[in-house]
Amino acid sequence: MDKQKSIQALQAYATGLAAQSRAHKVQSQLFASQGLSKLAEKYDGHSVEEMDNVNKFIERIIDLGGQPKVEAAPEFPIYSDPVEFIKADLAISEREVPVLMQLTASLAEDFKTYDLLREYALDEEEDMYWMQGTLELIEKIGIQNWLVTQL
Repeated sequence: MDKQKSIQALQAYATGLAAQSRAHKVQSQLFASQGLSKLAEKYDGHSVEEMDNVNKFIERIIDLGGQPKVEAAPEFPIYSDPVEFIKADLAISEREVPVLMQLTASLAEDFKTYDLLREYALDEEEDMYWMQGTLELIEKIGIQNWLVTQL
């Protein structure tokens, strides 16, 4: 088992996920201010779930004897238009989920890290499918009809 590889992977995801969690929290607040309470609740839940994962990743880094770091996080744009936000979030997921799955598979010798990242990868894949389905639904029923479902 390559502890350093596990620590580096966990640290990278903890950093990125903490930033993503904050961005999802801000998006949630923006959607709530627009009256889109269901969408706001969804992304608020994402924010909480992502920080739970960050905490698990940090605990695992410590278990492996590593030193967690507070690193500069990537910037995430905030969108007023919910459809544009979903499209942007989907683009990130479609790019990153395969990378996450490949990385997770490469850590199979570190069972606990593998399990943590696998659980996270499966959740991210589920979110990606939700976004794809939502955009398909919007295409079928129209943006105004979909927005009504988010009130």
